[in-house]
Amino acid sequence: MNDEGNAGAPVPRHRNCGVIYVATGNDYRDLARQSAITLKAHNPGLPVDLFTDDLARADRQIFDAVHKVPKNHDRAKLECLPLSRFDRTLYLDCDTLILRSFGDLFALADRFDLSLAHDVRRRSELVRQGLEEVTPYAFPQLNSGVMVYRKSAVMLAFFAEWARRYHAHPEIGRDQVFLKDMLWSSGLSFYVLPPEFNLRRVTMLDAWEPLDAAPTIIHSHRLLDHIRKPGATRINDIGDILKAERLALLDEWQDAHATKKRPRPGDIGTWALSGNDQD
Repeated sequence: MNDEGNAGAPVPRHRNCGVIYVATGNDYRDLARQSAITLKAHNPGLPVDLFTDDLARADRQIFDAVHKVPKNHDRAKLECLPLSRFDRTLYLDCDTLILRSFGDLFALADRFDLSLAHDVRRRSELVRQGLEEVTPYAFPQLNSGVMVYRKSAVMLAFFAEWARRYHAHPEIGRDQVFLKDMLWSSGLSFYVLPPEFNLRRVTMLDAWEPLDAAPTIIHSHRLLDHIRKPGATRINDIGDILKAERLALLDEWQDAHATKKRPRPGDIGTWALSGNDQD
Protein backbone atom coordinates (compact mmCIF):
# COMPACT_ATOMS: atom_id res chain seq x y z
CA MET A 1 0.00 0.00 0.00
CA ASN A 2 1.46 3.34 -0.96
CA ASP A 3 1.38 6.41 1.25
CA GLU A 4 -0.15 8.84 -1.23
CA GLY A 5 -2.96 10.79 0.37
CA ASN A 6 -1.60 11.64 3.80
CA ALA A 7 0.97 14.06 2.42
CA GLY A 8 3.51 11.31 1.92
CA ALA A 9 5.74 13.27 4.26
CA PRO A 10 8.49 11.48 6.17
CA VAL A 11 8.27 11.07 9.92
CA PRO A 12 9.62 14.36 11.31
CA ARG A 13 13.21 14.14 12.54
CA HIS A 14 13.68 17.74 13.64
CA ARG A 15 11.67 17.41 16.82
CA ASN A 16 11.21 14.79 19.50
CA CYS A 17 8.26 12.70 18.28
CA GLY A 18 7.27 9.20 19.31
CA VAL A 19 4.53 6.69 20.04
CA ILE A 20 3.41 5.13 23.32
CA TYR A 21 1.31 2.08 24.14
CA VAL A 22 -0.04 1.09 27.55
CA ALA A 23 -0.54 -2.65 28.01
CA THR A 24 -0.91 -4.70 31.18
CA GLY A 25 -1.11 -8.47 31.18
CA ASN A 26 0.23 -10.90 28.59
CA ASP A 27 -2.72 -10.66 26.20
CA TYR A 28 -2.57 -6.89 25.88
CA ARG A 29 1.23 -6.83 25.70
CA ASP A 30 0.97 -9.24 22.78
CA LEU A 31 -1.61 -6.99 21.08
CA ALA A 32 0.60 -3.93 21.59
CA ARG A 33 3.53 -5.83 20.10
CA GLN A 34 1.44 -6.81 17.07
CA SER A 35 0.37 -3.20 16.54
CA ALA A 36 3.92 -1.89 16.98
CA ILE A 37 5.23 -4.31 14.34
CA THR A 38 2.78 -2.92 11.78
CA LEU A 39 3.68 0.62 12.86
CA LYS A 40 7.41 0.11 12.39
CA ALA A 41 6.90 -1.50 9.00
CA HIS A 42 5.50 1.80 7.69
CA ASN A 43 7.28 4.27 9.99
CA PRO A 44 10.90 3.11 10.27
CA GLY A 45 12.94 5.10 12.74
CA LEU A 46 9.98 6.37 14.74
CA PRO A 47 10.58 5.53 18.42
CA VAL A 48 7.93 3.40 20.12
CA ASP A 49 7.63 3.00 23.90
CA LEU A 50 5.60 0.62 26.04
CA PHE A 51 4.20 1.22 29.52
CA THR A 52 3.44 -2.11 31.19
CA ASP A 53 3.13 -3.92 34.51
CA ASP A 54 5.82 -6.55 33.85
CA LEU A 55 9.00 -5.10 32.37
CA ALA A 56 10.64 -8.52 32.03
CA ARG A 57 7.97 -9.74 29.59
CA ALA A 58 8.15 -6.78 27.21
CA ASP A 59 9.68 -7.38 23.77
CA ARG A 60 12.64 -5.02 23.71
CA GLN A 61 13.38 -5.94 20.11
CA ILE A 62 10.18 -4.12 19.16
CA PHE A 63 9.87 -1.41 21.81
CA ASP A 64 12.61 1.21 22.06
CA ALA A 65 11.97 1.86 25.75
CA VAL A 66 9.84 0.12 28.35
CA HIS A 67 8.40 1.84 31.43
CA LYS A 68 6.53 0.62 34.48
CA VAL A 69 2.91 1.74 34.76
CA PRO A 70 2.66 3.86 37.93
CA LYS A 71 -0.81 2.55 38.79
CA ASN A 72 -2.22 -0.70 37.39
CA HIS A 73 -5.96 -0.44 36.70
CA ASP A 74 -8.32 -0.70 33.73
CA ARG A 75 -7.48 2.84 32.54
CA ALA A 76 -3.79 2.83 33.43
CA LYS A 77 -3.14 5.06 30.43
CA LEU A 78 -4.44 8.06 32.38
CA GLU A 79 -1.32 8.05 34.57
CA CYS A 80 1.00 7.13 31.68
CA LEU A 81 0.03 9.83 29.16
CA PRO A 82 1.84 12.64 31.02
CA LEU A 83 4.95 10.46 31.43
CA SER A 84 5.75 10.26 27.71
CA ARG A 85 9.39 11.17 27.06
CA PHE A 86 8.45 12.78 23.74
CA ASP A 87 7.64 16.41 22.99
CA ARG A 88 5.05 15.25 20.44
CA THR A 89 3.32 11.97 21.32
CA LEU A 90 0.96 9.63 19.50
CA TYR A 91 -0.86 7.41 21.97
CA LEU A 92 -2.32 4.19 20.53
CA ASP A 93 -4.62 1.61 22.08
CA CYS A 94 -3.38 -1.95 21.71
CA ASP A 95 -6.22 -3.02 19.38
CA THR A 96 -4.83 -1.09 16.42
CA LEU A 97 -3.11 -1.86 13.13
CA ILE A 98 -1.09 0.62 11.09
CA LEU A 99 -1.56 0.56 7.32
CA ARG A 100 0.76 3.33 6.11
CA SER A 101 3.15 6.10 7.12
CA PHE A 102 1.88 8.69 9.58
CA GLY A 103 3.27 11.35 7.26
CA ASP A 104 2.95 14.80 8.82
CA LEU A 105 0.48 13.73 11.53
CA PHE A 106 2.72 15.00 14.34
CA ALA A 107 2.59 18.51 12.86
CA LEU A 108 -0.88 18.80 14.39
CA ALA A 109 0.80 19.07 17.79
CA ASP A 110 2.46 22.31 16.65
CA ARG A 111 -0.97 23.89 16.34
CA PHE A 112 -3.19 22.00 18.80
CA ASP A 113 -2.72 20.70 22.33
CA LEU A 114 -4.64 17.52 21.56
CA SER A 115 -5.99 15.78 18.45
CA LEU A 116 -8.42 12.85 18.52
CA ALA A 117 -11.41 11.47 16.61
CA HIS A 118 -15.14 11.26 17.27
CA ASP A 119 -16.32 8.01 18.77
CA VAL A 120 -18.70 5.72 16.90
CA ARG A 121 -22.25 4.76 17.98
CA ARG A 122 -22.96 8.44 18.52
CA ARG A 123 -26.74 7.88 18.66
CA SER A 124 -26.35 5.68 21.72
CA GLU A 125 -26.80 7.03 25.24
CA LEU A 126 -23.46 5.46 26.14
CA VAL A 127 -21.49 7.64 23.73
CA ARG A 128 -23.58 10.75 24.37
CA GLN A 129 -23.09 10.41 28.13
CA GLY A 130 -21.52 13.21 30.16
CA LEU A 131 -21.42 13.74 33.90
CA GLU A 132 -21.30 17.46 34.62
CA GLU A 133 -21.95 18.94 31.19
CA VAL A 134 -24.96 18.71 28.88
CA THR A 135 -23.74 19.03 25.32
CA PRO A 136 -25.52 19.15 21.96
CA TYR A 137 -25.94 15.93 20.01
CA ALA A 138 -23.29 17.33 17.63
CA PHE A 139 -20.73 17.23 20.47
CA PRO A 140 -20.48 13.51 21.34
CA GLN A 141 -17.71 11.71 23.17
CA LEU A 142 -14.35 11.60 21.46
CA ASN A 143 -12.43 8.36 21.31
CA SER A 144 -9.35 8.24 23.51
CA GLY A 145 -7.77 5.24 21.76
CA VAL A 146 -5.77 7.36 19.29
CA MET A 147 -4.48 10.74 20.46
CA VAL A 148 -1.79 13.15 19.31
CA TYR A 149 -0.67 15.61 21.97
CA ARG A 150 2.17 17.91 22.86
CA LYS A 151 4.11 18.10 26.09
CA SER A 152 3.10 21.30 27.84
CA ALA A 153 1.99 22.60 31.21
CA VAL A 154 -1.53 22.85 29.81
CA MET A 155 -1.65 19.19 28.82
CA LEU A 156 -0.05 17.99 32.06
CA ALA A 157 -2.74 19.81 34.02
CA PHE A 158 -5.43 18.44 31.69
CA PHE A 159 -4.22 14.85 32.16
CA ALA A 160 -4.06 15.27 35.95
CA GLU A 161 -7.63 16.55 36.09
CA TRP A 162 -8.84 13.79 33.76
CA ALA A 163 -7.33 11.13 36.03
CA ARG A 164 -8.72 12.85 39.14
CA ARG A 165 -12.27 12.88 37.77
CA TYR A 166 -12.04 9.27 36.62
CA HIS A 167 -10.91 8.01 40.03
CA ALA A 168 -13.46 10.19 41.83
CA HIS A 169 -16.29 8.33 40.08
CA PRO A 170 -15.40 4.62 39.94
CA GLU A 171 -19.05 3.82 39.21
CA ILE A 172 -18.69 5.28 35.69
CA GLY A 173 -15.85 3.00 34.57
CA ARG A 174 -15.21 4.84 31.28
CA ASP A 175 -12.67 7.63 30.80
CA GLN A 176 -14.37 9.19 27.77
CA VAL A 177 -17.31 10.49 29.83
CA PHE A 178 -14.98 12.83 31.70
CA LEU A 179 -12.98 13.64 28.58
CA LYS A 180 -16.15 14.86 26.87
CA ASP A 181 -17.03 17.13 29.79
CA MET A 182 -13.53 18.57 29.91
CA LEU A 183 -13.23 19.21 26.19
CA TRP A 184 -16.55 21.07 26.30
CA SER A 185 -15.67 23.28 29.27
CA SER A 186 -11.89 23.63 29.46
CA GLY A 187 -11.04 25.82 26.48
CA LEU A 188 -8.29 23.37 25.47
CA SER A 189 -7.13 23.80 21.88
CA PHE A 190 -8.09 20.49 20.29
CA TYR A 191 -8.66 19.13 16.78
CA VAL A 192 -10.95 16.36 15.56
CA LEU A 193 -8.99 13.86 13.49
CA PRO A 194 -10.49 12.57 10.25
CA PRO A 195 -11.67 8.96 10.57
CA GLU A 196 -8.78 7.48 8.59
CA PHE A 197 -6.54 8.13 11.61
CA ASN A 198 -8.83 6.21 13.97
CA LEU A 199 -10.92 3.95 11.75
CA ARG A 200 -13.36 2.15 14.03
CA ARG A 201 -15.95 1.31 11.36
CA VAL A 202 -13.78 -0.45 8.80
CA THR A 203 -16.82 -1.00 6.57
CA MET A 204 -16.37 2.66 5.62
CA LEU A 205 -13.65 1.29 3.36
CA ASP A 206 -16.42 -0.23 1.23
CA ALA A 207 -17.98 3.20 0.69
CA TRP A 208 -14.95 5.44 0.23
CA GLU A 209 -13.93 6.47 -3.25
CA PRO A 210 -10.20 6.33 -4.13
CA LEU A 211 -9.54 9.98 -3.29
CA ASP A 212 -11.74 10.18 -0.18
CA ALA A 213 -9.17 9.14 2.41
CA ALA A 214 -5.90 7.36 3.10
CA PRO A 215 -6.72 4.75 5.78
CA THR A 216 -3.83 4.88 8.22
CA ILE A 217 -4.81 3.59 11.69
CA ILE A 218 -7.31 0.75 12.09
CA HIS A 219 -8.80 0.62 15.59
CA SER A 220 -11.00 -2.44 15.92
CA HIS A 221 -12.31 -4.41 18.88
CA ARG A 222 -12.30 -7.42 16.55
CA LEU A 223 -8.61 -7.66 17.43
CA LEU A 224 -9.77 -8.42 21.00
CA ASP A 225 -12.20 -11.22 20.10
CA HIS A 226 -9.82 -14.03 21.10
CA ILE A 227 -9.42 -12.39 24.53
CA ARG A 228 -13.04 -11.49 25.20
CA LYS A 229 -14.78 -14.49 23.64
CA PRO A 230 -13.52 -17.91 24.80
CA GLY A 231 -12.75 -20.12 21.83
CA ALA A 232 -12.90 -17.31 19.28
CA THR A 233 -10.44 -17.40 16.41
CA ARG A 234 -7.81 -14.71 16.62
CA ILE A 235 -8.23 -11.90 14.08
CA ASN A 236 -5.03 -10.06 13.24
CA ASP A 237 -5.25 -8.53 9.79
CA ILE A 238 -7.42 -6.04 7.98
CA GLY A 239 -8.92 -8.63 5.63
CA ASP A 240 -10.32 -10.71 8.49
CA ILE A 241 -11.53 -7.58 10.30
CA LEU A 242 -13.43 -6.52 7.18
CA LYS A 243 -15.09 -9.93 6.82
CA ALA A 244 -16.23 -9.93 10.45
CA GLU A 245 -17.42 -6.31 10.36
CA ARG A 246 -19.41 -6.76 7.14
CA LEU A 247 -21.40 -9.55 8.76
CA ALA A 248 -21.79 -7.61 12.00
CA LEU A 249 -23.08 -4.58 10.11
CA LEU A 250 -25.87 -6.59 8.52
CA ASP A 251 -26.76 -8.07 11.91
CA GLU A 252 -26.91 -4.60 13.49
CA TRP A 253 -29.38 -3.35 10.89
CA GLN A 254 -31.40 -6.55 11.14
CA ASP A 255 -31.70 -6.03 14.91
CA ALA A 256 -32.51 -2.31 14.50
CA HIS A 257 -35.44 -3.18 12.23
CA ALA A 258 -36.56 -6.13 14.35
CA THR A 259 -36.73 -8.36 11.31
CA LYS A 260 -35.81 -11.99 10.88
CA LYS A 261 -34.55 -11.30 7.38
CA ARG A 262 -30.92 -10.28 7.09
CA PRO A 263 -30.66 -7.16 4.88
CA ARG A 264 -28.69 -7.12 1.68
CA PRO A 265 -25.72 -4.71 1.64
CA GLY A 266 -27.63 -2.52 -0.80
CA ASP A 267 -30.51 -2.13 1.68
CA ILE A 268 -28.48 -0.41 4.38
CA GLY A 269 -28.36 3.07 2.91
CA THR A 270 -32.12 3.06 2.34
CA TRP A 271 -32.79 1.77 5.84
CA ALA A 272 -30.51 4.40 7.38
CA LEU A 273 -32.59 7.16 5.77
CA SER A 274 -35.99 5.56 6.34
CA GLY A 275 -36.56 6.90 9.85
CA ASN A 276 -37.78 3.51 11.05
CA ASP A 277 -34.96 3.26 13.56
CA GLN A 278 -35.28 6.78 14.98
CA ASP A 279 -34.93 7.29 18.72
